[in-house]
Amino acid sequence: MALGTYDRTPPPFFRQGPSALTKLVFFAALALFLMVADLRFEFARPLRAGIATALLPVQRTLNVPVQLWRNASDYLQGLDAALARDKAAERQSTELAEKAASAARLAQENERLRALLDMRPTLKVRSIAAGVLYEGADPFSRKLFIDRGAAQGVVAGAPVVTPQGVLGQVTRVFPLSSQVTLIVDKDFAIPVLNARTQARAAAFGGAGGDALELRFLTPNADVKEGDEMITSGVDGVYPAQLSVARVTAVERHAESGFARVLLEPSARIDGVRQVLVLEPVGLQQPQPQEPVPPPVPPKPADRPAKGSRK
Repeated sequence: MALGTYDRTPPPFFRQGPSALTKLVFFAALALFLMVADLRFEFARPLRAGIATALLPVQRTLNVPVQLWRNASDYLQGLDAALARDKAAERQSTELAEKAASAARLAQENERLRALLDMRPTLKVRSIAAGVLYEGADPFSRKLFIDRGAAQGVVAGAPVVTPQGVLGQVTRVFPLSSQVTLIVDKDFAIPVLNARTQARAAAFGGAGGDALELRFLTPNADVKEGDEMITSGVDGVYPAQLSVARVTAVERHAESGFARVLLEPSARIDGVRQVLVLEPVGLQQPQPQEPVPPPVPPKPADRPAKGSRK
């Protein structure tokens, strides 16, 4: 091939146009001119408005995931805050309920203590205030334990009362506690007096549930529903005029030798917290003193017989 047939034009890579500095100066001047012209004449405002209008759907579409993420984050944060407020409100409600229950218990305890203190001046026997520790574990007996014992002066057989009436009697005494048998126990018996007729009788526990029973009454005995049974004070244990029970049912059968009379205790049996332990009346009675023998006169000294010599 002849040399004259070769293309002697350089390839595009090696072609040189304006220099880079020239391009930089040109485009910098053009940009400055356009900014000044736009600031002065605002000729690019329609162009910008059209471009913004065209790009608005794209911008909104691209902003949807970001907005969903923000909404989800706000929802979760609001949910956490709501749960925290709900827990705080529930905790506060529980605390208020506990305080209200405690206040109610304190009010009831204060009423019981005031009733006990008001009852003390009417009693002519010595008394000891005591608190109930727990009830006996035997399901076939009705007993409870109090926090006063021999160290505080409690003796066996001491009556135990509440502001409503007789609750029971101390049956066992320990150094720092005592066992109280309730009046509804099957082994309990107490002499009573009908406040209406002044007739004496004997009330026994174990009649079923929280009830007592008057036994050994004839079918024509003068007793009716609503009669109040009180202590007579002649047994040497219970002071007089303490309420024991009230008659709730009277069953008279001609073929039976005795009437069946059911009683409801005056004192509340369950849920008792404070009681009053009384000293038995018999222990406060003056004990008979043994007679003191008269003094023996001294024996006269032996005198010598007459005519005897010393």
